[in-house]
Amino acid sequence: MPELPEIKAHAERLAENWMGAELTAFRPLHMTALKTYAPQPQEAYGSALSGTGNRGKYLYLQFGDEGATLTFVIHLMQGGRLRPDAKKSKKPRGGMARWEFADGGALLLTEAGTERKAGVWLIEGDPEGGEPVGHLGPDADTILREDLVVALQSENTRVHGFLRNQRRIAGIGRLLSNEILFHAKLSPFAMTKKMSDVDIDRLQASMASVIAHHLDFERTLDDIGRSADRPSAVHHRIGFPCQDCDDEVRSVEYRRYTVAYCPTCQTGGKELADNTTSKFLK
Repeated sequence: MPELPEIKAHAERLAENWMGAELTAFRPLHMTALKTYAPQPQEAYGSALSGTGNRGKYLYLQFGDEGATLTFVIHLMQGGRLRPDAKKSKKPRGGMARWEFADGGALLLTEAGTERKAGVWLIEGDPEGGEPVGHLGPDADTILREDLVVALQSENTRVHGFLRNQRRIAGIGRLLSNEILFHAKLSPFAMTKKMSDVDIDRLQASMASVIAHHLDFERTLDDIGRSADRPSAVHHRIGFPCQDCDDEVRSVEYRRYTVAYCPTCQTGGKELADNTTSKFLK
């Protein structure tokens, strides 16, 4: 799933190529694509794209001026993409929704696979106050230390799961969780309420550094890239030597995600195992 750096870089590309384009039509191509019933998309017709942005993993397309804005909030989910659509076919492969513009251009939201969970919300005014983004924690690249401390202390949970919990901190997924904790030299199973001030400082610094590094990489691309091509110290290097020591990058496998880490750099040399086979390292 695209994470905060991929979404932010894509919002910048959309602004560069589509700012000022006048919307003439929005067409849901799948019955689950549009998640809201009011306002109606027709209310945005005739308005120009006035801004793009993101909130965590959600992408914003804003139409209208400051006095009356309508924002399409888009979640790409696992296999979603928002790309120029030159063909405008009636039944594009994986098609979820299409935005059409007065100059003849169009943007197509697609989703690979069969789940069809990608979605679009149309919000009048400031989208921050309600769904789908109202439940999100602060964005990971801008969170203040005091807010990070409050989030960490809100429940005693493993820091790897904490980083992926969008209600606590927004924008981080599976790859970034692994990369941030390796950069911070913290155990993925460290408990949030037991983290020291030094641990918290390292975590915040690593979030900023890793996200900035990935954003710089994404800005070199013309589209959201594949996960396999993203910079990785541990996430795509399981079984290979650690870049910082001679140990092997290890993993703990779950049904929907994988924890990747270096024992020497992060866990004092101890190998982690899930709770079906042994005790967690705290």
